[in-house]
Amino acid sequence: MNEERNKGRSPAAGFEGKLDQVLARHNLLSDRLAAAVPLSPKDLARFSKEYSELSGVVARIEEWKGARDEIADLAEMIADAAEDDEVRQMAEEEFAALKARIPELERAIKLTLLPKDEADQRNAILEVRAGTGGEEAALFAADLFRMYQRYADLHNWKFEIMEISGTDKGGFKEAVANITGADVFARLKFESGVHRVQRVPQTETQGRIHTSAATVAVLPEAEEVDVEINDKDLRIDVFRASGPGGQSVNTTDSAVRITHLPTGIVVSQQDEKSQHKNKAKAMKILRARLYDHMRQQLDAERAADRRSQVGTGDRSERIRTYNYPQGRVTDHRIGLTLHKLDRIIAGDGLDEVVEALTADDQASRLAAL
Repeated sequence: MNEERNKGRSPAAGFEGKLDQVLARHNLLSDRLAAAVPLSPKDLARFSKEYSELSGVVARIEEWKGARDEIADLAEMIADAAEDDEVRQMAEEEFAALKARIPELERAIKLTLLPKDEADQRNAILEVRAGTGGEEAALFAADLFRMYQRYADLHNWKFEIMEISGTDKGGFKEAVANITGADVFARLKFESGVHRVQRVPQTETQGRIHTSAATVAVLPEAEEVDVEINDKDLRIDVFRASGPGGQSVNTTDSAVRITHLPTGIVVSQQDEKSQHKNKAKAMKILRARLYDHMRQQLDAERAADRRSQVGTGDRSERIRTYNYPQGRVTDHRIGLTLHKLDRIIAGDGLDEVVEALTADDQASRLAAL
């Protein structure tokens, strides 16, 4: 019956074409992993990881395809005049249930096909800074920092305080932490931006509500940089070592100068009488300088990323408002308002906001897909 049904179908395109590509890739990986020719450890790890990730998608695709085939079979059963009325009624009920299930299966498949943010699996650097509002802004920054600390505890993440610059009244001008654990950046990345608070400050004698702000930046932790130096990127010159005033102190070309062409970093070494030892020392120094060079680039990118995330800290750039008199928290990006301020500040209510932001991001990317 399935063969007859498939005869008149046009070549797979769009969504179905993408699914066929996934199935083909999964089959190819299966063949490669089962092949008699051994894979290198690197390829084995890479292919095994991809195969494992695709297996979950394939299971959903097969469920979707099975549901569609079953719907087609049920449609033929319903249209068959010779079928018993009771059987036809059962088929109609099952047909309706499966028809309603198809969109759910398609959404689940599309979610697994969304491009992955490689940083999602990384640990994160959390930076909270007081913005507009003086001492009250610093007190609010401390409240936010502790909120994330409790949230980390609830998720069994390690929360390592790296730096705190406090005020006399217990506020934080700046606080930085390193958070490590499962899916840290994925869950916290939407927290970056200006957080605004509306409440009566402890120092306010007239009971007036003040508005203050603090900035939050959540950055994926940079991975350890492995310095790989290609021989083609090096120019190595050898020369005679010289003493003060250019006086020659060695009759052989033992001194070494190494230039790393892509970066222009130059290292010279002439302490040893052996050219081999001087070259080894120069390479060690070059590796250290290249590592430092890469670290500085990462730090510059991180600083630029933070500036783009948090803006100036002005009240008008808020992403979220914490209104204490009304006990509500509003995330302005998705129009979400929750009357659970105490629970959110305590950390255990923050998941509801995080999950709503994640769902909104997925919906936006699904629409683009």
